[in-house]
Formats: sequence, C-alpha cells, structure tokens
Amino acid sequence: MDLHFGDSKPTDEERAAVDALLGPPESSWEGADRTDADLRWARGGREARDRRDLLLPGLHAINDRIGWISEGALDYLCRRLTVPPAEAYGVATFYAMFSVKPRPATVLHVCTDLACAAAGAPELCAGIEARLGLGSGVSVERSPCLGLCERAPAALAIKAGDPVRTAVSAPATVHDAVLAASSPDSAPEEPAAALAVPQAGQDGLMLLHRVGVVDPSSLDDYRAHGGYSALRRAFGLGPAGVIREVTDSGLVGRGGAAFPTGRKWQATASQPDRPHYLVCNADESEPGTFKDRVLMEGDPYALVEAMTIAGYATGAHKGYLYLRGEYPRALRLLEHAITQARARGLLGDDVLGQGYAFDIEIRRGAGAYICGEETALFNSIEGYRGEPRSKPPFPVEKGLFGKPTVENNVETLVNVLPILTMGAPAYAAIGTGRSTGPKLFCVSGSVERPGVYEVPFGATLGEVLGMAGVREGLRAVLLGGAAGGFVRADELDVPLTFEGTREAGTTLGSGVVMAFDDSVPLPRLLLRIAEFFRDESCGQCVPCRVGTVRQEEALHRIVERTGAEAAGDIALLREVGRAMRDASICGLGQTAWNAVESAIDRLGAYE
Repeated sequence: MDLHFGDSKPTDEERAAVDALLGPPESSWEGADRTDADLRWARGGREARDRRDLLLPGLHAINDRIGWISEGALDYLCRRLTVPPAEAYGVATFYAMFSVKPRPATVLHVCTDLACAAAGAPELCAGIEARLGLGSGVSVERSPCLGLCERAPAALAIKAGDPVRTAVSAPATVHDAVLAASSPDSAPEEPAAALAVPQAGQDGLMLLHRVGVVDPSSLDDYRAHGGYSALRRAFGLGPAGVIREVTDSGLVGRGGAAFPTGRKWQATASQPDRPHYLVCNADESEPGTFKDRVLMEGDPYALVEAMTIAGYATGAHKGYLYLRGEYPRALRLLEHAITQARARGLLGDDVLGQGYAFDIEIRRGAGAYICGEETALFNSIEGYRGEPRSKPPFPVEKGLFGKPTVENNVETLVNVLPILTMGAPAYAAIGTGRSTGPKLFCVSGSVERPGVYEVPFGATLGEVLGMAGVREGLRAVLLGGAAGGFVRADELDVPLTFEGTREAGTTLGSGVVMAFDDSVPLPRLLLRIAEFFRDESCGQCVPCRVGTVRQEEALHRIVERTGAEAAGDIALLREVGRAMRDASICGLGQTAWNAVESAIDRLGAYE
C-alpha cells in the first residue's frame, strides 16, 4: 500500500463530520495535533485497514455535512482509515450523489428518466432553472430514476448541514420543487406509502396487506397484525426446517435473475467457513421500479423480521441492508424500526430469548445502478468502487469480506413471512407450477392509477393494466425496466410469469410495467435508455464501456437519418448489442441492448 497525502487540510466542519463517525483521532498519524511522542509512530495500522468498509459512510458524512468532498476532507478521511487517497478518490467519483468539486449546499435532483420524461421532466427542469436563476445557492442536477415513478415527474432536494435535510416533490411542479430546494422543512409532507398501493386495505393481499393498515413506525401495531409470528415459527422449525420450507415453496428471487431462494440459502448455510453474512439488496435502481421502497416505507418491520429469519436459517449473525441513497424516508423508518426491534429484544445478542444473536446495519448507496449487482454491492460495502467481480467463486462461497454470503432483495425476503405463516404447500399453490406465490408489479406511465400491484403469478399483462386503468392510445408497454423489453399493445395476453415472458420473447425483470401512449416519442425514449446505460456502466469491461457509448452514438445518428443510412446504423447496433450481450462481465452490459432491440423488432421504431 502506497500512501501519498497532499498538503490540503480539512476545515473544522469537515473534521467534525468525520470524527462524528469514527471518533476522535488517537495519534498524529490519524490526523490529530502532532506531538513529539507520536511524531514517527503509528498505532493500529492493521486495525485501521480493517475499517476500510467505513469509507463509504465516511464519504456520506462529509457530503451530508458540507455538500461536497474537498481534497482536504478526503485526505483526512484517508488518514483515519489508512486508505490511499488515490483509491478513495476513485471511490468518491464513482457515485453520482457525491461531488469532488465545489457546489452549493443544496442539490435538487430532478428525475429525467423514462416515466418522468414522459410526464414532462424536460419542461420541469427548464422551468426550475428559469425560476431559480443564477446565484440561487441551489444546484439543479438531472437525475436517473428516483424510484417515484407512480408520482412522476419527481424531484428530490438535499440540503447539506447538521443534520442533512431532504424534501421530495412528486408529482413536482416548478413551484413545489423550488420550495423543496429553498426550504426543505417547509415543503409539503410526502404522501404516505399507502397512496402508492391502489389495492391498500383489500382482502387477499399477502405482501401488501399491512401497507396503509398499520402505522409503519409502531412495533406494537405491527405485532398486532401478525408481526413476528413467522420468526417464532422459524425458531420452532430450526434453520434446516426453515430452508426446507423456503425450498418447498418454490420461491425464486424477485430481482430479475429468478434463482431459487432455498438453494441459495442451503448453499450458504452449508459452508464451513465463518462468519456468514446476510445482505439485503435495497438498491432498486432499475428505471420504473419502486416496489421495495413502498414495502420499506409502508411495512419496515416486515423487512427487519424477514432479515432475521434469513440470518437464522443461513447461520449469519450480521445483516447489512444496502439502501438506495435516494430513499431518505425509507432510511428514517428503517433506522427507527431497527432501533425499536433492538430495544425490544427482537435484534441483538439474544433474539426472542432463543440464544440466537443477530443485528442489522444499514449502509447507504450513493447513486450507482451497477451496485444492484450483488458482487458490485459487496465491493461498495467494503469501501471499493462498485465494480462486479468475476464468478466463480460465487457469493455463497466467498461473498462479502470474502466470507459465505446470502444476498436477496426486499421483495424476496418479505415473501418468506407468508411462506412460514401459511406453510410451503399453501404458498406453492398460488401462481403457476414454475412461478409460485404472489408478485409485485410497478405500474406507471399512461395509466389512471399508477402504483404497486400485487397479483398471483400467471395474471396477464392486460389484467394488470386493466387494474391500473390504461389510457386510450396505448402504443407499447415496457416490461422489466430499461434492462427489459417492449411489447406491443396487441400482446397484452402475455402471462406474467418467468416462463411466460420468456416464451413471448421478453422478460419479467424486476416487475416493471410501464405503459406509453401515442404522445410519447419512441426514438427519444430509446435514446434516454441508451444514455442511462452509458452513464451507469462502471467501465470495468470493454464490451460494456465502449458498447454503451457506441449504442448511444448510433441512436443519435438514426434520429437524423433515413433509408440506407439508418439501416447501416441499425446493423451496427445489432453487432454492438451482440458483443455486449456475449462478452460483458455482468448483467448491465448483457441487457443494455434488450429494450432497443425489442423496440426495433417488435415496434418498428425506426420504420
């Protein structure tokens, strides 16, 4: 390790932000006032290096307090953690929510992704910038999806300070967005999560039955509505019994890969290497996806309970909840839920008096779509750039900190609760033979009632759109988000199962159902998808790093060309798309061409 520190010094405020996280420095090696006694003596170097995973929280601490990360602040944090500043700079510049250049303390993130673009985000941005003018003390930044698609267009204001203040404006108007940025404390309160669930309060719901019914901040209310009965049954079954129930239920991952959850848990539990870790992937960044946010905001204790069960079954005593940095409300509710659970003996050294120790730590992401990939997420937690790792070894063998790790997203984990309360056979009877249980779909775009819908696997696309009230003039539906594919308006009989969408030549993905009518310019939409993948590529592998750029360039040219010239660029797109799909390290590059390909082949986008 080669440490080269510069001459820049942190301000008192920057130093205080880091010390609030790490505690005061113990020696001049860590940045304390220099004394003769420790001038050439470093204590705890190995121990400091073992705290490398605190780099991302440290960057958040500085960015939250100051609004950007100066060279002096970065150097000070690196001294405290014994991290080379060059490496830390690479991490700080990896995330969209951080800045290493001076900027105002208030940043207004305005979503310009698919649902918001169709709802007028470009005009909203122009109006906000015109209203604020120069010297407003607000930095307006065009942002990828904020996970607020049911209330598009959306804006998120973050005002640095102690404490940091946030405000959401959605559906955003110029007036409301400017108010959120200039005075976050005076902005209207964000609507309850139940407003994102048109089915709230209906009978028969399994995953959403508490959203809008219980107070998400009340542990007593959660327990009065069946909370922690699944954990008690888990203790009665034992770890092997829990894994057997999850396996027999047929539950597969709800993040898009659809890997059998029981097999993943069993593979982790059987590893002799210790300790084991549990990671909850709550970094849903796929454009059009917001189901995990609704679960965390509307029923946070359910996730805490489900993570405890998963940890118990797989032999993990520590769980990390990796949460999107753009979800401040979910962060507050989950922090409260974890604190209350810990105080009531539902987390800690002796969960429910059963002799099992388990606790949860929240780690915040900072705006990187690639960190939804499990190994990139592990690197992010460990304090490195969020770049995917090559497999094998697989996470169940060597995952977080090189130890056996089970990783699931929020929806997958919450499904474990009904599996244990109703039993695996009853759960497996829901849905279809190969896609069991209920599924959450994020419906947005050209519909009257956008939101999260819970239906059994096997419901058709038309049935889900009918529940949401699809508008006249439907032209296309995007399934699975930016990494998914388009279907035509005459293909609404597609069954929403993993096998059904595959047979139809598309994908279920994370459950995105985004409808577009004739008013949405399809070429502009495809160009936005290409821009998204270009921005979000981590740049580690050549096929994705170069291919996403070439894809965007070709789409720019096609807009201005016709006939043979356009045909040449479409042929180039196909060649680049095949290269990305075949040779990229992870799913980002492998799926970056999917939506564009489906729009060309199924919708005749450039005919």
